[in-house]
Amino acid sequence: MTSSDEDVSRRPPSQRIADDLRAAIERGQLAGGELLPSERELARKYGTARNTARAAIHLLSVAGLVVVQQGKGAFVRSTGPLIRLGSDRYSPRHREGGIAPFQSECARQGKVGRVEMLSVERVIPPTDIAERLELPARQRSVVRRESVSYADDDPVHRVTTWIPWSIARGTGLTRADTGHPKGIYGVFEDQGHHMTRLREEVDARMPTPDEIEALRVPSGVPVLDVLHTSLDQDGRAYELTRFVMRADMTGLVYNTPVE
Repeated sequence: MTSSDEDVSRRPPSQRIADDLRAAIERGQLAGGELLPSERELARKYGTARNTARAAIHLLSVAGLVVVQQGKGAFVRSTGPLIRLGSDRYSPRHREGGIAPFQSECARQGKVGRVEMLSVERVIPPTDIAERLELPARQRSVVRRESVSYADDDPVHRVTTWIPWSIARGTGLTRADTGHPKGIYGVFEDQGHHMTRLREEVDARMPTPDEIEALRVPSGVPVLDVLHTSLDQDGRAYELTRFVMRADMTGLVYNTPVE
């Protein structure tokens, strides 16, 4: 017996089944959207119990390779085109036409983009947000705007924006509908804050239970956690937005000068 054969024999049966299915997916023998063999068929083929076949499918689900639909079976995850948001998405030229970059990018993928506002309220900011905006951490010093962005019926972004109360007070930023044809950034510009620089901190991680529910994140799929800071002509941070994005549906594109 070769060392390779010994390695194979040491693997648990569920892992051997999962590895064979993974290889078939990677070779294209099982295409995106295709139904995997049933637990009964896998158990018969490999001479194992159905629980072992079920464990193998679970391994593939956790790895993000298959989607299990109750009562229908396990399907190879389809990988469609991503909604790619570029570093120029805050450019004023996008606002002139009255169409948000997210909606425009969705349209390129044949989808309809929309935003559902969840809440707008004056709150005490988290400590890290207060520090970045140079605000008191124990006062209701920000307006927090929360929303979910949809591509067709799929929730793809959970969005939370924090704005200093001194900027938001008396403006449409305190309402779900800002009433401004250019959205919140039009209000900022009317208030004298023009974005001249942005800073984005990007992390990839597994979603929290709340994020899994809100974004309907499939098993095994991570999220992109993007913390965006808008800096005005005076170098002042006047708005922070956290985007939690489904990584299977969203990408980021950066095209910036090197300083």
